[in-house]
Amino acid sequence: MSQDLNTAMVEKYRNDFLKEVEEKVEEGEWVRMCMQCGVCSGSCPLGPYWEHPPQEIFMMIRAGKREEVLSSSSMWMCTSCYNCIVRCPRELPITHIMHGLAHYAKRLGLAPKEQPTMKFAQLFWDNLVRQGRVNELKLGLSLYFMNGFSEGVKTALKMAPIGLGMLKTKRMSPMEMVGGHKVKDLKGFHAMLKKAEEIEAAKIEKQATEA
Repeated sequence: MSQDLNTAMVEKYRNDFLKEVEEKVEEGEWVRMCMQCGVCSGSCPLGPYWEHPPQEIFMMIRAGKREEVLSSSSMWMCTSCYNCIVRCPRELPITHIMHGLAHYAKRLGLAPKEQPTMKFAQLFWDNLVRQGRVNELKLGLSLYFMNGFSEGVKTALKMAPIGLGMLKTKRMSPMEMVGGHKVKDLKGFHAMLKKAEEIEAAKIEKQATEA
């Protein structure tokens, strides 16, 4: 589905990637308002590690560099600290645009496969969906082992003193591995998620048809 959707989108928008972003990406209509001052990049705690800082991403969108933008790891570097939004002289919703671009790239099957933050996002979501609440112990362990068993063992041993300290102060309980807290109406929670997925799938299908 994602490959077909991507092909359809390319055909529809061809050389107007800015229009595509404005129509298909959350808050995408704000991209044309960027004046390239660079305050967002200077305000970002991870700024030096971005493949392309936000204002460069916006410039690339306006230049029609579709593949470079949607396959970039840059949007996945956003930690939602909102420093960029607070300091942007034009009050652009930069954080929302970054997440919107990441979500859109994933829908189209263009997101980088080995991006750590994308792995974390998926692990967090899978953890949340199970019982309606995040099981921090299980999430932590899944993060340790997300890059393989040997790396997981090394990380677990490294973090053992902190884990023991949390056990002693009752900040963590082994019982969380057994069950953990869950929402009262788990069935209703899952029904709500299923309905949201149906709405999203219908929206994507409509976009592909219109394209």
